[in-house]
Amino acid sequence: MSEDQKQAIRAMLAAMDAPDGGGDVVSRGLVSEIFIANNKAFFSLTVPAEEAERFEPFRREAERRAAALPGLEGAMVALTAERAPGAARSAPPPPPARGPAHPHHHPHPRPGATTSGPAEGRGPAGPRPGKPGIPGIATIVAVASGKGGVGKSTTAVNIALGAARLGLKVGLLDADVYGPSVPRLLNLKDKPRTADGRRMIPLDAYGLKAMSMGLLVEEDTPMIWRGPMVMSALTQMLREVEWGQLDLLVVDMPPGTGDAQLTMAQQVPLAGAVIVSTPQDLALIDARKGLAMFRKVEVPVLGIVENMSYFIAPDTGTRYDIFGHGGARAEAEKLGVPFLGEVPLEMAIRESSDAGRPVVATDPDGPQARAYLDIAAGMLRSIEAQKQGGSAGPRIVFE
Repeated sequence: MSEDQKQAIRAMLAAMDAPDGGGDVVSRGLVSEIFIANNKAFFSLTVPAEEAERFEPFRREAERRAAALPGLEGAMVALTAERAPGAARSAPPPPPARGPAHPHHHPHPRPGATTSGPAEGRGPAGPRPGKPGIPGIATIVAVASGKGGVGKSTTAVNIALGAARLGLKVGLLDADVYGPSVPRLLNLKDKPRTADGRRMIPLDAYGLKAMSMGLLVEEDTPMIWRGPMVMSALTQMLREVEWGQLDLLVVDMPPGTGDAQLTMAQQVPLAGAVIVSTPQDLALIDARKGLAMFRKVEVPVLGIVENMSYFIAPDTGTRYDIFGHGGARAEAEKLGVPFLGEVPLEMAIRESSDAGRPVVATDPDGPQARAYLDIAAGMLRSIEAQKQGGSAGPRIVFE
């Protein structure tokens, strides 16, 4: 069936008039491999970078027509562009915002958490000039790591839940296109619906609004995408989702310092980034790279979290520093950024995460949840400090 759908998409594209008058996009070899999963089609159109603006209406129409084909419920079409080696490249400007954000209530955090701004139409740090915000979202924070396997996604989920416990309206975007884990961590299995055939409606989980590429494809389906497709998918999941009114959107970034991170830094007014690391030297080296990348693109680093900080044996109560201890705190002091806290290596955290029952939601008064709540409160204080500093990021062009 999917092969018939792919042929139908190619026939549909071949019948469309390309805006540059150069013939149909199929015969010119501009259409990528078509990928279909869960009745949704994914493909890209390769066009010259200078033609991207002209082809944007064509892309939207191709996406609309593909989604209307028999057996399909949606489509995601990206524009990609080849460039000669060494040629300079500027990221295309993000889509215009549809209006200012108007968050709807005054959050009431627990004592010790400092927030500001949501009731005044902006988050604790407010949008940065030159990067249009996302309507309805007051503040956007990235949770990142220099390498995989440090528990970044578990940390992002529990930080988001912690901020919600402190009284904020919170959303969670899983930006790890290649390895999305938020659906499993939040036990989300339903597919997103669309509001108007185009804009997706995020799923609700433990009071969070959540969106992930993992909700659109099967868990074991590999996403073999090139960088431009990743960037386009991220932009759509940010700007073509009905997030509603949020005080805070937490973005679970993929590990490393690649296209996804640069897309977020260029196109989204990030209030800052939280770096997650484990205590050992190798992880700290990679965390240092991630921190340096955000500083290079002038995104504030809100602080460092030390995950898997220590282990308490449940039978004896003996503490073991399996990966060392205190390395992230020392690194934060060395680099002059806040240390947000440490999370122990606990079976309860691992088991609850695997079961899709995060500890902040299911055991909010337990010691593990308290660690994440303290980190969330520290993050909010750090955002407030950045707001008071009044720093603003420039428009960024990557060579």
